[in-house]
Amino acid sequence: MQYNWKKWSILSRKWLWILVIVGIVAAMPVAYDRFKTETSANEVEFVFDYRDLVDVASYEAHPVDYINEQLDRLKEAGVSSMAMFESTLDEFQRSRRITLYNSKDIANKTNQLIPVNENFTYIVFTNEENASKITPVIEETFNRLELVVKPWTFENHKGLVIETPLENAVMKPMRSDPITFEMLRSKGFNIVPRMGDSLPYNQEYMENLISDYAAAGVTRILFEGESVKGYNDNGSLNSLDGFAELLKEHGIGIAAIENLKKPQLGFNKLAYDLDYNVVRIYSLSEGDATLDVKKIADRFALASKDRNIRMFYLNAAPSRNSSKAMITNSMDNLIHSLSDPGNAIDKLKNDGFTIGQAKAFDVADSSYQRILKLVVVLGAVAFITLLVSYFIPLLTIPAFVLGMIGSAGLFILKPTLFEQGLALLVAISAPTVAMVLAIRKINELNGHTNDMKLSRRLAHALVLFVKTSIISLSAIPFVVALLNNITYELVLNQFRGVSLLHFAPIALTALYVVLYRGGNLRQKLSVILRSRITVLGVIVVGIIGVLGLYYLSRTGNGGSVTSLEMSFRTFMENTFGVRPRNKEFLMAHPLLILGAFLSIKYRNAIYIMIIAVIGQLSMVDTFAHIHTPLTISLIRNLLGLGLGLVIGLVAIFVWQIAEGCWKRWSPRLRR
Repeated sequence: MQYNWKKWSILSRKWLWILVIVGIVAAMPVAYDRFKTETSANEVEFVFDYRDLVDVASYEAHPVDYINEQLDRLKEAGVSSMAMFESTLDEFQRSRRITLYNSKDIANKTNQLIPVNENFTYIVFTNEENASKITPVIEETFNRLELVVKPWTFENHKGLVIETPLENAVMKPMRSDPITFEMLRSKGFNIVPRMGDSLPYNQEYMENLISDYAAAGVTRILFEGESVKGYNDNGSLNSLDGFAELLKEHGIGIAAIENLKKPQLGFNKLAYDLDYNVVRIYSLSEGDATLDVKKIADRFALASKDRNIRMFYLNAAPSRNSSKAMITNSMDNLIHSLSDPGNAIDKLKNDGFTIGQAKAFDVADSSYQRILKLVVVLGAVAFITLLVSYFIPLLTIPAFVLGMIGSAGLFILKPTLFEQGLALLVAISAPTVAMVLAIRKINELNGHTNDMKLSRRLAHALVLFVKTSIISLSAIPFVVALLNNITYELVLNQFRGVSLLHFAPIALTALYVVLYRGGNLRQKLSVILRSRITVLGVIVVGIIGVLGLYYLSRTGNGGSVTSLEMSFRTFMENTFGVRPRNKEFLMAHPLLILGAFLSIKYRNAIYIMIIAVIGQLSMVDTFAHIHTPLTISLIRNLLGLGLGLVIGLVAIFVWQIAEGCWKRWSPRLRR
């Protein structure tokens, strides 16, 4: 009975492979929809932080003239938008629109006694225009907070009295400076408002504000702080839905800041309510603004091409320069990075982008996607079952049945976990199955090495490299189709399990090499379990553990690299336009070719394949970076395979020379 069951299980592999192929075919139209989505928006927008410009100008002899000059330079360089924060009384004072006093200051200026029971905020406007434009903004904010605001004059200058302490008043955010807003618009800049969520949400106030923004051509809002507008009051006022309705009504989207330590609270819900009218934005920090202009330009080009970034946020800051004995800033550096000699704008245009207001992706969601994804799920479960089959054949049919039942249940209960889990298991299965089949083929060839010519060994190695790579790459359509959701492209949702993907195929390949290369499995396990633990063995395991931790530390988006490797990456990027992964073409792919070539003749050389599987899993992992365009990932893999093939052939050539020298000289060394 057990024999028949095992026979049926092995025979079922043919049908599982058919299901895998059908799943790949079904995934192709879904992948094409993703391709249409990520090529639907090619406008890139550069946004400068106007508050930073004011801070820099405050150290200049003529701040207003300096601001006007830099605005013209930024516009000419390619900056089309200005970010404006919500204003505060303190900011109005720094802009010299008002002067602030408390009750004690006024008493001293008017030669009166300090009031015993008064601690108010006194505002004096510096000119008539400031008074007429800023007064409504201040009154609107403090009246909304139910704080008394009264008119007041001081030495024939108009002013206001706010019945709250100065320390409290300067913290209240209000509308952006209307005078600056109009000035920037007159210079041709688009405005990107930055909004916080510190004050209580008021739907009527927000309706007036968003209407004014829309009338001024605002198309996108950027949030500051830990949460989006309306999050703090959402529980009691349902304010996120109200805010989203206003934004949708006026066609205004939002921007997702890349590489935040944690997502802004409420952002995902707001993005969903806005039908994902979202653009990713990369912020160049004040420190990075002082980097070499060509490095900055390369960052912009790489971010737009490789990570679907469509907005760039530029920061600047004044700094003390002791060597020059003056206050310096990064304005010139930023401008030169965009124009000559950095030429970031030209690089973006050469990559097919245009400079303008960033637009959200137009999501392609064909009606047939849901049906095709069901077929993809069937093929994915079949692929995972194949992995089980090559290790435990008796579990082939039960694994497929349980896989389908589990997929159905998880899809209903936790759809996001389902698609990520299934994608991860397929991503692990494909390179592992590919390597298992390569090892099985090498085992078959080991018995024919005596009469095998060098050319045949080389041909077998190259065919194995191609077949193994094709099987590994067959996981990619499944990963793409299962994770085809705009939330992954915008990094509002991320593929989990990268570390497991980088570890599991290596461990499973090692397990297959040690236990499944002929002989009795139980006897091999018994020998291993009864083996004595030696100091050398502990040292070897320790070294392997350290190398494994180092390898895992370099995986994922947070992986660390040396400055030398960064320089090499830049060289490869500039040479090929798309950078292939170093571990693929410099190590893993050549090792697969060399390992297959050697293993056919030298049985123990098969252990090289344990390291070679890194290249196979890495090709799949490339497509697990959903925010990277499909075409870039495909080119990256093909370049890695091509360069790896060349280096692998060179490695075989070098080995043959070394082997020939050893055969020639070793007899003489023994004499």
